[in-house]
Amino acid sequence: MLDVAAIITPIFLLIGVGYLATWWHIISGEQMQGVSRFVLYIALPALLIRAITQNPLEEVFNIRYLLAYGLGSLGVFTAALFYIVRLKRQPLSVGSLGALGMSVSNSAFSGYPVAVMVIGPPAANFLALSMIIENLFIIPLALVLAEVGRQSGQGVVATLRHTLKQLTRNPILIGLALGVTIAVTDTHLPAPVLKAVDMLANAAGPAALFAIGGALYGLKVRGVAAEVGEIVTGKLIIHPLCVGTCLWLIAGSDPLLLAGGLLFAGAPMASIYPLLGQRYGMGNVAAGALLAATLASFLTLSVMIGLMGCFGTLG
Repeated sequence: MLDVAAIITPIFLLIGVGYLATWWHIISGEQMQGVSRFVLYIALPALLIRAITQNPLEEVFNIRYLLAYGLGSLGVFTAALFYIVRLKRQPLSVGSLGALGMSVSNSAFSGYPVAVMVIGPPAANFLALSMIIENLFIIPLALVLAEVGRQSGQGVVATLRHTLKQLTRNPILIGLALGVTIAVTDTHLPAPVLKAVDMLANAAGPAALFAIGGALYGLKVRGVAAEVGEIVTGKLIIHPLCVGTCLWLIAGSDPLLLAGGLLFAGAPMASIYPLLGQRYGMGNVAAGALLAATLASFLTLSVMIGLMGCFGTLG
């Protein structure tokens, strides 16, 4: 248990530093957004480029992991959508956002910093694969369904067109494309460029955790405890269980794939979740869910890592 605490505690200490820095007004909210943009637009693309160019493509783009993580996430999304819309009789927009919160992890800002401390360099490969599923499939699906449910504003066709346009500008996907291009063409980058990419990649994890702490400052849960509890349970427990089951069925006894999938699926929901929630009338629920999931993940990730160690998954 002490070994698990040694892994998890520094991660949440960095989150706490970001929270305190914002609370004490050492860094303003706008400045913290600048840190987040640095991670998203510079450090993470550099991390993905390094991961793809330093490993054979067949190791980076593991089809079994993509299929298992995609099926597990889509299964959770579909089940959550059915539960909220059909059984609870909530609007489709509410169901779509609730399902999104349960099935999309904060892979870049939470999943990767944890995974890299547990399984090391392969975490970057799993980050790339997990974000392909999230950015190309689950998030666009949720946004289109939410717009259909709202039946106002741009409309579903315009939303789909806008979503596809935004995907072409997504820095994560651009980083993936650059990395694949460099690897396929066997381009040899100059040593100074490689060093700069390496330095930026190393900054991604700590800066992401710091930014998460700042984003948590000011989030509040007001009268939405039941909804928040359902989303947090779906995200931190049901999502990793479904992804782990799919990996076990598809990838068999590969401990590295299983560990990677569990760690990324077990991360809290994406940090943009409250922003999307505000657009569709779920601002308080989404903000409360992000806050509660981030705090609860200290316990759930600790238990998960401990169990993986007991069953030899980390061996």
